Amino acid sequence: MIILLTILAYFGALMLFSRLTSRRADNDTFFRGNRRSPWYMVAFGMIGASISGITFVSVPGMVMTTQMTYMQTCLGFILGYIAVAFILLPVYYRFNLTTIYTYLDQRLGKGAYKTGSWFFLLSKMTGAAVRFYVVCIILHRFVLSPLHVPFAVTVLAMVALIWFYTRRGGIKTLVWTDTFQTLCMFSALLLIIYNVMGELGFGFSDAVKAIAADEHSRMFVFDDWVSRQNFWKQFFSGIFIVIVMTGLDQDMMQKNLTCKTLREAQKDMCTYGLAFVPANLLFMSLGVLLVMLAQQRGLALPQTGDELLPMFAASGSMGTTVVVLFTIGIVAASFSSADSALTAMTTSYCVDIREQKDDEQLRRKVHLVMAAVFAIIILAVDCVGSSSVIDAIYVLCSYTYGPLLGLFAFGLLTRRIPANRAVPYIAVASPLLCFAIDKVTTATTGYHFGYELLMLNGMLTFAGLWLSSMLCERRS
Repeated sequence: MIILLTILAYFGALMLFSRLTSRRADNDTFFRGNRRSPWYMVAFGMIGASISGITFVSVPGMVMTTQMTYMQTCLGFILGYIAVAFILLPVYYRFNLTTIYTYLDQRLGKGAYKTGSWFFLLSKMTGAAVRFYVVCIILHRFVLSPLHVPFAVTVLAMVALIWFYTRRGGIKTLVWTDTFQTLCMFSALLLIIYNVMGELGFGFSDAVKAIAADEHSRMFVFDDWVSRQNFWKQFFSGIFIVIVMTGLDQDMMQKNLTCKTLREAQKDMCTYGLAFVPANLLFMSLGVLLVMLAQQRGLALPQTGDELLPMFAASGSMGTTVVVLFTIGIVAASFSSADSALTAMTTSYCVDIREQKDDEQLRRKVHLVMAAVFAIIILAVDCVGSSSVIDAIYVLCSYTYGPLLGLFAFGLLTRRIPANRAVPYIAVASPLLCFAIDKVTTATTGYHFGYELLMLNGMLTFAGLWLSSMLCERRS
């Protein structure tokens, strides 16, 4: 009952924000927030929206298998955000875009435009569903399952809540709700860390020394080139992950495009980009402390890292306060990413696929349908599972976001025009060829591709577009 009341109170606060921000809302409000968002509000809210519930659950548990080597990827994030701020944002603001894929139409033609839009919808729908699935399964396992509530009902209820408070104000509402949710998430995270330190009998300086001395705090791997945790693999992958999953993602860019000017959008991007390193360091430090607490209590560590934090925080073994904090943190993190994904998919379908950005009735229908499809995919994900969901998301994005990387790189770095009819086939063939190369390389050399699959996939798409453009020139 405590958790349920916490969720209802939290949802009540979101509805209050929705009501205040959706007055006289129209499609321009829903899609672009009327281009009046304060950059500092967007920056703070984007931290929570980018982290998501998957980070809240998975990142602390990653120390069990890969220590703190994920920080290598986070360092790459910084350069990625700088690249997005000073390479991509100027292009988007110069063309005054509602969706970033409109650029592909203006630069490469209708075939690239539609292909990029559909690949975004596929990537975002699956990625956001996997992220939100983790939250649904945890809340169901620890709260609703003992009440004999079916998992399908849990999913439908959670998605319905998100649809309800985003259906009118859209992106304008999200700028403010994300700020509130980020504040709730980090407050919960810091208070959980404080409680774990108390359980271990640590002060602040004691905790820092213990984390630094622990074997799970290793951050850098320079000596093993085959390892997926090698520094240069992780670092460069981090750069391209941000460029693709933020700079080429309508979900992440839509809030940035609500800023009044390009300069404000760049300040917003660089600010929250730098904040990722300390934010993820806090999550991983919590993971190390939880491993210490398990050893102190003589408890066996869970089989998967995704269960480390819930094992303590959601089970009630650390008291009711931590249960409430965990609930607030995970709901805040998950809602802030899922609500923006739902809004971005609605925007892309209306503007890019249907090309009817002024039809409010269509937007309402699409928003509802997207919510329904989102729920169905979450239920389908329940049949799959993963030992580390955050790792699965990045591998998935390597295949689905790779063509987007190739399309935008080709548009920005060349003056060529590919054959419009060939673009969809190239975008589909590249991930399939990338998958085949990965399997053959593993079988013949033992080398395992990691997140660098994203770069390989983008290069294959770029090469295919270049070849297509050359064939067009010869025919003409």
